[in-house]
Amino acid sequence: MTGEQWWQQAVVYQIYPRSFQDSNHDGIGDIPGIIARLPYLKSLGVQVIWLSPIYESPNDDNGYDISDYCRILPEFGTMADVQEMFSVAHRLGLKIMMDLVINHTSDEHAWFKASRQSKDNPYRQYYIWRDPVDGHEPNNWQSDFGGSAWAFDDTTQQYYLHLFSKKQPDLNWENPTLRHEIYSMMTWWLNQGVDGFRMDVINLLSKPVHFVDDPNVTTENHSSSMNFIANGPKIHAYLQEMNHEVLSKYDIITVGETPGVTTKDAIKYAGTTANELQMTFQFEHTEVDNSREGFGKWSDERFNLVMLKRILSKWQNDLYGKAWNSLYWNNHDRPRVVSRFGNDSDQYRVISAKMLATTLHFMQGTPYIYQGEEIGMTNVKWPSITQYKDIDTRNAYDDLVLKQKRMTPDKMMSYIYHSSRDNARTPMQWDKTLNAGFTDDKPWLPVNNNYSEINVSAALSDKQSLFYYYQKLIHLRQTMPLITTGKYVVLDIADDSVYAYRRISDDAQLLVISNFTEKMQKHHYERPDSATVLISNYDDDLGDTLRPYEAKVYLF
Repeated sequence: MTGEQWWQQAVVYQIYPRSFQDSNHDGIGDIPGIIARLPYLKSLGVQVIWLSPIYESPNDDNGYDISDYCRILPEFGTMADVQEMFSVAHRLGLKIMMDLVINHTSDEHAWFKASRQSKDNPYRQYYIWRDPVDGHEPNNWQSDFGGSAWAFDDTTQQYYLHLFSKKQPDLNWENPTLRHEIYSMMTWWLNQGVDGFRMDVINLLSKPVHFVDDPNVTTENHSSSMNFIANGPKIHAYLQEMNHEVLSKYDIITVGETPGVTTKDAIKYAGTTANELQMTFQFEHTEVDNSREGFGKWSDERFNLVMLKRILSKWQNDLYGKAWNSLYWNNHDRPRVVSRFGNDSDQYRVISAKMLATTLHFMQGTPYIYQGEEIGMTNVKWPSITQYKDIDTRNAYDDLVLKQKRMTPDKMMSYIYHSSRDNARTPMQWDKTLNAGFTDDKPWLPVNNNYSEINVSAALSDKQSLFYYYQKLIHLRQTMPLITTGKYVVLDIADDSVYAYRRISDDAQLLVISNFTEKMQKHHYERPDSATVLISNYDDDLGDTLRPYEAKVYLF
């Protein structure tokens, strides 16, 4: 890697628009609210802003069910607001990356409405329809949101495929007309001024060849069929076509969400000569605390640091010189990192959040910061399932507690406190006024009760805050090529308390040391006497002694 591509040196900040800033007093974040906060993001130092979907949608899955790709959901604003956002962002030197959801649409999209009218409708081939088999679903594929991945349509007496909600029918990428409609839409957005795309579950576009040849093929069990379907036979042909038709014609940033990928897969998608994407989001490290009882992400288990180190090190080493990494701890689908991998108690929240930031931001790849991460926002614990809005959370509760009766309500709530997507979706905490300064109306999702202590205003008034620590990390990435190009070498990988690694170039080294526990540790890592502390979450250096959640980076 040369480090010469601008997106290799960039830091991306993800905004979940519904929860970022309300400007029109309806309790829902919107585009004008984002515009008002762009100077804040500029001061943080990020270069790219990724927006979760803002398109027209019935909101069955909070915008990931799109009914019109070229219209804006009215509660977010107008297309004129979006163009103003592009203009203001570009004047500030910020780029905007849009979410691209093209594995599926809403069932309220005009294409699907036409598709379900008759079997010979021209739009029928835009989606995946199959006859019943012995009066039942075509196969046993399971939705990622629970239940069958097939929904029966009375009008035509056939099933359509939906890997997510039944209101999110999967598109048929075998159809070249559909593919070129998508490419035209992407080109339209790029011509409006968007600077790149985050592509939702992009490696699900090509369904396995078994599906085309034999609709009776079954998955191995009744959990989500997503990983079984991922990385299908024509996916690289589709993405190379997309790159040729659209992406290669613009100087943009692209990242594909790719569940179920290996490092070998990632090199195919984002390799230096792949002509597909620039990087992928992998999920291995976000699954280290998955249930050992077969409940997937629904767990309250503490992660294993050795496993986390092995996964992250594998991705650092296997992609080095071959493809580009994305670096992230949390996003709109993942719980808050300080609650998950750190310690969100009053005593250790800030110090452990700084440790986690240090660990990630000195690796090779493009870092992604999720809104509120830079001030240490935490998970929530609402007492009743009725307070949760996330469709995945509600469906899991209904399935595991009410239908299958595989666990008690209290146990499931402990899993929800740990794993629910709503943990990431509570409104951004701007200050200690009503509703954390997010809105002066009732917020669409309750604000975390700790907003009086954890908010942007408090962070900006404290020079030792997590915000300023992130600011320093971002500045270092912009000014030290070693962070972008250096080789990664993990140290003592079997140590279950401390994560240490080196970044090495021809003329310099970094030694990154992070204590993942609240216990004092004694560890020695070779370094010259001339080594200096580049950054640390403590004010002084005790050498080989590591204090609770201490992180420090030596330069030599």
